Order: sequence, then C-alpha cells, then structure tokens
Amino acid sequence: MNRDEVWQTIDLERSTLADLFDELSDQEWATPSLCAGWRVRDVAAHLTLSQTGLLTAAYWLLKARGDLNRMIHDSAIQQAELPVRNYGAMLRGMVGSRKKAPGITDLEPLLDVLVHGQDIAVPLGRTRPMPTPAAAAVATRVWTMGRPFWAQRRLTGLELVATDCSWSAGRGRRVEGPIAAILLLLTGRDAALSRLSGDGTAELQGRLSSPPTTSARHDHP
Repeated sequence: MNRDEVWQTIDLERSTLADLFDELSDQEWATPSLCAGWRVRDVAAHLTLSQTGLLTAAYWLLKARGDLNRMIHDSAIQQAELPVRNYGAMLRGMVGSRKKAPGITDLEPLLDVLVHGQDIAVPLGRTRPMPTPAAAAVATRVWTMGRPFWAQRRLTGLELVATDCSWSAGRGRRVEGPIAAILLLLTGRDAALSRLSGDGTAELQGRLSSPPTTSARHDHP
C-alpha cells in the first residue's frame, strides 16, 4: 500500500467505526474488550486520542512520571469519562486528516484502528471485516517492529501463512488462516485461535498468555 492508500483506509475504518459507536447500547459500552481490564468504552476513548500532539503527550508522560504504559492507561481512562455519545463524532472528526501522534509511522494509526476495531467488535458479537491489503501491510509492520509486540520472539519456531493473500513469515511448524486472524495473533489476541489451523496451533495458547497491547507503541498494564 502506498501512503495515500494507507490513509484512505484509515479514514474509512474510522468512519465505519464511528458509525458503530453511534449504535452501541449502555450495556455494550460496558462490555469487556479483548484487551484485559479494558472496557469497550476505554478502547473507544483510547482511539479518540490518536491525534494527540507533542505537547499534550509530553504533559501526560510527565504526569505519569515517564511511564509510557501508565500514560496510555491514564489518558484513556480520563477520556472515557466523556459522554459516550461524543466518541463517534470525535473519531469521525479525524477523517481527512493525516495528523498522528509523534514518533510513529503512517502504519501505526492503521494498526490501531484495525486491531482495536476487533477488540471492540468481537466481544460484542459484531461482524467487522478487515480489509485484506491493509491487514497484510500492518501484519508485516508488526512482524518487523519488535516492541511492543515482539512477534518474532513470541512466535519463533512457527511459520505463519495467510490463506487469503500472499503473506507469510517465520519458519517452523505451520500456522495458517485469514490474514485478519494472523494479525490478531501477532498482536497477542487469543480470539484469533478459532480461525487458525496447522500443526503449530497446539502451542499457541501458551504463547498468548500475556495480555494484548492496547497501543500500537506500548504495552498497557
């Protein structure tokens, strides 16, 4: 994907996710997300902070005494105090802008909205298809980026193969499935397991014992 395609996809994903926000009931907002300890409401609030500027990020980091995990957690929890009716409008307001948090590539906002969209939709029983080219581009980014996912380290000895596009990574026992499921696997979501097959799947449960990361950059507590 070129840069324009990346941002066009981000815009579309934010727009459709905003539409989903507008539909959610109070019970759905309070539902635990795929991120351990985070409600759907908290993940949605985190997404509305995707365009946080340098000065605001510095303030939050100072307030968290330099702890990035705490900064991400605390900023999301504070944002989650806003009325839920605001979240759709806030996310929709980002459409058309290429502003992003400092120090990240264009692929991290795409990663955020793709994976967090599943963090919200899956526990609610909502179907949210993930665009295959975008999922493949982001999967490559996650596989090569190291922190915070350390995908190559966690999944060493396995060959990951997408069944719906030309994407593969690693060497060893085979794990295969749709690229959307592989992306969830790479980012530590055990919700991917039911959609994966191959002789390497038996050992995946133990490798997904750590809670998934809420940020495209840092682990949450």
